[in-house]
Amino acid sequence: MTEQQDPPADGPPDTVHCFACSEVNPVSLGMQLWLDDGICRGRFTPRSEHCGWTGITHGGLLFTALDEVMANWLWLQQLRGFTARADVRFREQVATGTPLLLEAWQVERRRRLITLAACARREADAVVVAESEARFMLS
Repeated sequence: MTEQQDPPADGPPDTVHCFACSEVNPVSLGMQLWLDDGICRGRFTPRSEHCGWTGITHGGLLFTALDEVMANWLWLQQLRGFTARADVRFREQVATGTPLLLEAWQVERRRRLITLAACARREADAVVVAESEARFMLS
């Protein structure tokens, strides 16, 4: 069952300018994110200006996308927190213009520390191109 949820109305007003998912920030990555049966899912298509090497998406932006889908796992469940520690593994280069599907899920929770995992897959063939595990400190 797919359940698309908007961010909470009582959230901080400055999130409207989010670098990753804002619809009004002109330099936003334009990510689309939603919650689906306890998994935060998203879409991200890196543009030509998101390259490191010519035609290849910058790894820092791929990590930003993974961090954002994990942070939104919290946000869409009315939880607030920040990334305390993160590891990322890049499995394949991603050509700019390649549509990616993102997923994030909970691994573990201990009091105010929650561990989340995420992966990015090419939409065309579902191959995992990057993955991350991060700990978030809840506020």
